[in-house]
Amino acid sequence: MNDGRRSFICGAAVLGAGLLTSKAARGAQHEHEQHPKPSPQEKPVRGATSPDYSAAAPEGFLPVETPDVPKLAWTMDNGVKVFHLVAEPVRREFLPASPYGDAKVVDCWGYNGAMPGPTIEVVEGDRVRIILDNHLPEPTSIHWHGFEIPVEMDGMPGISQEPIPPGGRFVYEFTLHQHGTFFYHSHMAMPQMLGMMGMFIMHPKEPHKPRVDCDFGLILQEWAILPNNSVPNTMAMEFNWLTINGKAGPAATPLLVRLGERVRIRLVNLGMDHHPIHIHGNTFYVTGTEAGRIPEAAWTPGNTVLVGVAQARDIEFDARNPGDWMLHCHMPHHMMNQMASLVGPMTHSGHDMPAGRGMEEGMGIVRRGNALAGELGASLGRGMGLAAERERQTTNLPLQQQEHAEHAMPGIEGQQREQVPGYPQEMFMVMDQAVAKPENYGLRPGWTADMMGMMTLVRVLPPELYEKIMALKVKAQKELPASQPKPRQHMHNS
Repeated sequence: MNDGRRSFICGAAVLGAGLLTSKAARGAQHEHEQHPKPSPQEKPVRGATSPDYSAAAPEGFLPVETPDVPKLAWTMDNGVKVFHLVAEPVRREFLPASPYGDAKVVDCWGYNGAMPGPTIEVVEGDRVRIILDNHLPEPTSIHWHGFEIPVEMDGMPGISQEPIPPGGRFVYEFTLHQHGTFFYHSHMAMPQMLGMMGMFIMHPKEPHKPRVDCDFGLILQEWAILPNNSVPNTMAMEFNWLTINGKAGPAATPLLVRLGERVRIRLVNLGMDHHPIHIHGNTFYVTGTEAGRIPEAAWTPGNTVLVGVAQARDIEFDARNPGDWMLHCHMPHHMMNQMASLVGPMTHSGHDMPAGRGMEEGMGIVRRGNALAGELGASLGRGMGLAAERERQTTNLPLQQQEHAEHAMPGIEGQQREQVPGYPQEMFMVMDQAVAKPENYGLRPGWTADMMGMMTLVRVLPPELYEKIMALKVKAQKELPASQPKPRQHMHNS
């Protein structure tokens, strides 16, 4: 495998002690709510994602599209919407295999086979019951971030409930009195860094004005993953993989918009870094936070919005400017994948980076000989290789790109490029074929070259191209499993 700086590299649950319910509660802003205890004979049900949006989105409301993340279906039980979630280990492909390396597949934790977990959509005023089965090897719970609900349902282990043991179950039930962009997550700190979260959309009883024609949800996450490893380091403070809805650019599915439509994009951040999200070619207004809708008089225009940790931000704009526009975190290190110093030499023949040495060797600490001795070459120790290891004056470019670079930068006469301080910096990696999908139809050849990290596209398309891509999606849908969502159908309420 070719490792470069950006290399690409439920059985039934047991009922009993884990079957926990709450007593009746009365909050200052809530009516008296009963939380019924499930029947002792009730079997844990494996949560299923919806075969199409109509089964998961409330009837009559414009569904929120969460590209690359499924929706969670529900059933009705005496006026209560019932959802099933299964907390479990999940394998997630951040990037597919390409000429630059193998697929980057990561061992995460999530819900119902998805990471992030499936999106839940409800309407203000709904009463919901969420049955959580724990298929993890350790206790868990779910916190409903920003919800105004009885404390017994808050999901804080040790405070409002006992932790749900492996094989156990807990039934959350409450009435929703809010509307906006919310989310759910484990309230154990480290599992959050393994991906245990999902989006929870509460539609208002009355549509917001102005109404939008398309509504998208994006979850922002960051990861610390050593080269050739699949398990994130949840204790690390420096991150080298950045994802939108569990996909790293250019694998994130673009947002498709018909020219002239009004667009809402919901951004949710649950990680360790704040993310200044920037969109090219469009000016938006910030219309909502993780606490709900902002009064119109307080809307602020911009093209970059800071989405802080544990925050949500809704942005809206009229898509009047046709083109394929980048949407990305503007922190420079979040616009790349696998950024780790000393990984560059691994891309070249003749440079070995053996694994299994100790921390001191991995950091380049000299105990004998001289600093340039062969036995002191780069190695993978226990560190991430982000700051402490010594640097080498050698290109990080994949071999396939070096010849191109020699002809792409003609301006320095009589001087070797390798002698220019700081050279090279850019690593263009064309992966068009590896991420081919209907949503990418019509993009210019080589569009993937600099689409790395926390990046996706908002494609504002003329009607003819929009309809063609939608037809390609419908055709491709017939070849997908039934659990995959179908393309959006136009509705004009939200």
